[in-house]
Amino acid sequence: MRAFLFLICVAASAQVPYQRIVKASSEPGSWLTYSGNYEAHRFSPLAQLTPANVAGMKTVWTYQAHEAGRFETTPLVFDGAMYVTEPPTVVAALDLKTGRRLWRWERSLPRDLQTIGFGRVNRGVAALGDMVYVGTLDAHLVALDAKSGAVRWDAEVADYKTGHCITLAPLAIDGKIITGISGGEAGIRGFIDAYDAKTGKRLWRFWTIPGPGEPGFDSWKAEGSWKTGGGSTWVTGSYDPEQKLIYWGIGNPGPDWNGDPRPGDNLYTCSLVALDAETGKLKWHFQFTPHDTHDWDATEIPVLLDAVVRGKPRKVVAMANRNGFFYLLDRTTGEFLSGTPYAKQTWAKGLDDSGRPMVLPNTEPSEAGTLLWPSLQGSTNWFSPSYDAGRKQFYVAVREMSSIYYKGEAEYKPGTFFAGGGERALNGDDAWGAIRALDVSTGKKKWEFKLQSPPWVGVLSTAGGLVFGGSEEGNFYALDATTGKPLWDFQTGGSMASNPISFTIDGKQRVAIAAGHVIFVFGL
Repeated sequence: MRAFLFLICVAASAQVPYQRIVKASSEPGSWLTYSGNYEAHRFSPLAQLTPANVAGMKTVWTYQAHEAGRFETTPLVFDGAMYVTEPPTVVAALDLKTGRRLWRWERSLPRDLQTIGFGRVNRGVAALGDMVYVGTLDAHLVALDAKSGAVRWDAEVADYKTGHCITLAPLAIDGKIITGISGGEAGIRGFIDAYDAKTGKRLWRFWTIPGPGEPGFDSWKAEGSWKTGGGSTWVTGSYDPEQKLIYWGIGNPGPDWNGDPRPGDNLYTCSLVALDAETGKLKWHFQFTPHDTHDWDATEIPVLLDAVVRGKPRKVVAMANRNGFFYLLDRTTGEFLSGTPYAKQTWAKGLDDSGRPMVLPNTEPSEAGTLLWPSLQGSTNWFSPSYDAGRKQFYVAVREMSSIYYKGEAEYKPGTFFAGGGERALNGDDAWGAIRALDVSTGKKKWEFKLQSPPWVGVLSTAGGLVFGGSEEGNFYALDATTGKPLWDFQTGGSMASNPISFTIDGKQRVAIAAGHVIFVFGL
């Protein structure tokens, strides 16, 4: 597969050893991994920007993407450069002071490439050593020289002709690059892969749909249903370096809306899995939505933190799930600790003592249509939450919207849409959005900032006492982290579907976000 490289100049020395990422929180001037640190806090320790001065923030520089398309990238920042991905599969290195492009690599995609249930997007790169790593729409994992953009290796992850694709930012850990896969709506069998960071050799694969003889196989009670079970892994996970565990959210089962061809709980779809980083073996799992029929992927980002739960300090993994509940699990064992609604949901009475939802009657998709909260897109989605350990607050962008869910026939044909129905999201007056601050120990709402429309933008919190977010209408804004009071906003002129970051250049704090087809960098 051909690729194109455009080189203006060579970036400064670029080296990101594993231990540098482990200690990312002590290097606030950089942004070294997708969620800011392995724990996925998306919290910046920088404090130059505060509620007292953020109103003076202005645009410092911008970068225009080469092609139109949904700009979902989270930039990485280190050693004087910013690394971004552009749609459909492009990597660009930018001078951190000016936004001037240093090099640009573009993947030449096959003409017969189809996007089945996903967009022609890319959410970012991973960095390790002297390389950056990117997944491609034709399901390859590519290593690029961080200084020049030259291809160092190229590994085929899966066959794009059967609906496989990579849209996420990979996760770089000790000597390994971890990637998931998109394509659940094409009836694929999902997986999580680890590749040798230096050579591109695949080291292990964890199948998210168990096969014959594997634990969980009996949750696929219809013969052969596991082969087209879905369980895609299309959002970057998190990592605990001490326990050497990878935490990854798993997507919906297939077909999406007609569960008749796949009776059973359908493990490990709509679950969180903890994997041994060395072997890929399953340490534990927790399923949020057994036998899902509403496309409520559990691909939201798992956040690792310490919290007091029912009076006891615990090491937990927190997730604001697409199904409308905020969960705390023990991150060593997977034990369910708590689950609290954080958005409107009309499908479950609540959760039992094991965390299993108590599903209400008449909430399944039907031929006539079933109205339900949340919508297909969920109470939140792939965009990042944020956690402020000092305030013990979990910030999440919330989508308050319903869908009418329809059930239809489901026939699997390789490389085609395999959904078994459909849905109609209701975008009227009852659809709106919010940023909510949750008490991490209880899940209770501390404050809320309302948005006109359900958002597609993640949140960033900072040690300066700010929360940054964006809106579908193109407003980028700063809120007081303690109260949710709006303090500053900027109209970007483009719809937003990305995650903000913060970094420094020449000792000055900056905040960056993708909006429309532009990267904006702001500062005082």
